Amino acid sequence: MARALLWVVVMAAAACCGYCRGEAATAYEVLRAHGLPRGLLPTGIADFRHDEGSGRFEAALEEACTARFGVGLRYNATVVGVISYGRITSLSGVSAQDLFLWFPVRGISVDVPSSGVIYFDVGVVFKHFPLSVFEAPPPCTPDPVLLLTSQQVRDDGSAAGGAALQ
Repeated sequence: MARALLWVVVMAAAACCGYCRGEAATAYEVLRAHGLPRGLLPTGIADFRHDEGSGRFEAALEEACTARFGVGLRYNATVVGVISYGRITSLSGVSAQDLFLWFPVRGISVDVPSSGVIYFDVGVVFKHFPLSVFEAPPPCTPDPVLLLTSQQVRDDGSAAGGAALQ
């Protein structure tokens, strides 16, 4: 028991060492420091900002993308939310797939880490998934539909900038 407690203290200190040196923490370090799995955000984060006082964070991805790993998640180019221990609230920029529909994820929580369950608030219901699915940041592939949301689609199916719907 004492060894387990010592291990937790050492790991928490290691996760926070960037804060101690005044370095900006990565998105994955901030997730871990708040008791959340690293895989809630995909690979390809170009910029990450976190305000420790308010908990507000902003992750800028290289581009909008979709990740599939048992759960389909779509990420806008910018993901914003408020993080506290075991939860993210006021989340925007993430959608989860259920059957054939995509629902905006408003919040994410891990009530009891030992339960192995993570909850996604998609408005009308809370979807639950195995926590283990989110242990590693998923690869994210560009999604042409998401890339076109900020562009104007012409009548012929092409978009401003030369892209076209497939």
